[in-house]
Amino acid sequence: MKVTQGWPTWVRRLSFAAVLLVAAFTPGISAGWSSQQCPQSQCESAGTIRWIRPMPGSWTVQNGEVGTTPVDGQAYAALGSQIAAVGSGLTVSAYQADTGQRLWTTLLTGFPAGSSITAVRVWPGVVTVGVVPPAPPGPSTSTAPTPGGAAGGAHATAPASGQAAAGAPAASGAPASSGPAAGNRPPRAEIVLRASTGHRIRAYPAAQFGGAVAASPATTVVVGPRAVTSYANHTGAVRWSRPTGTVPQAWQVDGGELYMAVASGGYLGSAPVTALRRINLGTGAQHVVSPYGPSFLGALSLAYQGVVVFSSARWARGYSTTTGRELWHYPSALPDTVDAVAGRLYLLSGNTLIGLNPRTGSTLIRVNAASSSGLYGIREGAVLGIDHGALGKAWGFGIAAQQVLWTSRPLPWPHYFVDLSGIGGSAPPDQDAVLLAICGQVAAKAAGATVPRCSRPELAVLNR
Repeated sequence: MKVTQGWPTWVRRLSFAAVLLVAAFTPGISAGWSSQQCPQSQCESAGTIRWIRPMPGSWTVQNGEVGTTPVDGQAYAALGSQIAAVGSGLTVSAYQADTGQRLWTTLLTGFPAGSSITAVRVWPGVVTVGVVPPAPPGPSTSTAPTPGGAAGGAHATAPASGQAAAGAPAASGAPASSGPAAGNRPPRAEIVLRASTGHRIRAYPAAQFGGAVAASPATTVVVGPRAVTSYANHTGAVRWSRPTGTVPQAWQVDGGELYMAVASGGYLGSAPVTALRRINLGTGAQHVVSPYGPSFLGALSLAYQGVVVFSSARWARGYSTTTGRELWHYPSALPDTVDAVAGRLYLLSGNTLIGLNPRTGSTLIRVNAASSSGLYGIREGAVLGIDHGALGKAWGFGIAAQQVLWTSRPLPWPHYFVDLSGIGGSAPPDQDAVLLAICGQVAAKAAGATVPRCSRPELAVLNR
């Protein structure tokens, strides 16, 4: 994908997922973190491996951040309280979260050749899987979407949807016409699988960077090509639908609310965001939030604790999701991530990671950063990272303690999964565990091959 107006999100997400490593509180202090710094007496009891199980499919191994990846395409995974699921190509496998017992493997059928999984999300009782058909011949018009629709990264998925006038009334009943997705890409299909068996329950139309934003055995809410729609899984009937227009928009989820930008050009255009849709994921109740002034400044990037963050090349700004009033602004910073347990929203400014109070914008912590491809998340006050290569390890660095809190035993060629919407991935906020792909055994490199194959690809879950 090329990057046009969506560059702030692309930069901020990749900078976090690929090049950021927290070093220390005080500016000027340098620390090249790795698991080698963890005092054994303090770390042996943490970072233990819960289980390692074989994964289906053909995988390769590469040095650096690539690690263990499928031969073709990408892999996507998610971890819930009951199951872990991983998908690549058109195959999805599920494992019991506590023991690693293989529950099922499902091959998704009925899709044209070249279709592939682009998202795996785990919900109570169901697994949702996004499947995108191959792009038609000709130049692609896809671009990296804005946050909540941030695309990219090794295993990234990203959301977005359509747009309508700010004053459009809430609708119910049949969803808006699905139609083709933005650009020349065919629409995505969102498949709902039963978590206990892997059997397909339903398939719903979804936006290219949309998909399931809430799901249960009874209902699924999908960001579709032209509407946000709640379906009854038993019958496939529409429970409610909120039209969103004909062009894809950036969106974010915060708790039980979906926030969708309203801009005439969508995330692909340069038109300002003139309103924000707040849609309750349970009831479909919609409220249009208007800015104080002609528009919100920047692109929709994050939503957390009733605050939406818009970003541009010059500023990050926090706005109230109730009044639309600006609460704070921060110069030369990009929104990065949130730590729900610590209650912090993180911005990235140059080589500094800044933890803010999301409601006031007051700085709670400033952390210098050095370049590394091993960092992939901040959870419960700890930075999560991996060391690469055949003797790679996973580790957690405590921001308050300024030291490595735990490290795993060697995990050969580790690779983390990312869902840039914040749903799923290697480190879900509500689970005290980490999900990684590793390679238990490397096959002899075939003549003419650029990278060796992994003869024993594995899925690993670590306690954190």
